[in-house]
Amino acid sequence: MKLSIIIPVFNEEKTIAQVIKNVYSVDFDNITREIIIIDDGSSDKSLNEIKKAITGKKDIALIGQSRNQGKGAAVASGIVEASGDYIIIQDADFEYDPNQIKELVKPILENRAKVVYGTRLNRMPHLGKEEGKPRFLLHYFGNRFLSLVTSVLYGAWITDMETCYKLFPAKIGKSLKLRSKRFDFEPEITAKLLKSGYKILELPITTKPRGYEEGQKLRTFSNSSCFIFISS
Repeated sequence: MKLSIIIPVFNEEKTIAQVIKNVYSVDFDNITREIIIIDDGSSDKSLNEIKKAITGKKDIALIGQSRNQGKGAAVASGIVEASGDYIIIQDADFEYDPNQIKELVKPILENRAKVVYGTRLNRMPHLGKEEGKPRFLLHYFGNRFLSLVTSVLYGAWITDMETCYKLFPAKIGKSLKLRSKRFDFEPEITAKLLKSGYKILELPITTKPRGYEEGQKLRTFSNSSCFIFISS
């Protein structure tokens, strides 16, 4: 099995070099892996940091987009370039630990699933911390609501539609014809996977949510676009 790890990057100069190092150092045992990094028109020093971080490393490809188009567009570019049997998405910050990817791959190798999501929503937010702030709670409960709507429409229980860790066959990823350019990519790919007849297995993961003061991009959705992707 060959795994393609897609890393979309936008203005992550402080974290991307270490993220690349962390992903590259994961021992996937008998799994061959490639890393595809898409710089989505960063206006900071992200591109320079990426170039330095990948120097001398094998099986890493860099795609540079001249202007910012959004996470969905960046991931779509990575899917086109992917040569693996399976694809997983890795964010360019420290929220997701790439060592957990091995656990998500296990059900694939054991023929127990074709699509695996890592779910963060097996707990409530820590209200006394960063997660208790209104913007985080809006995002949290918005994700909960959209995941519930998706579950009802497609008869498949989904708790975390917005998770970064989506593991799916490259063949189906290339055939979905994703249209969304930004974060509405998350409901679109989830809805299209379910509509194509794929069951999504969710496994719990741990994360380290970033504070908004640290530069996390607030993932806001247009309700209309989300419902179009979920219900169409």
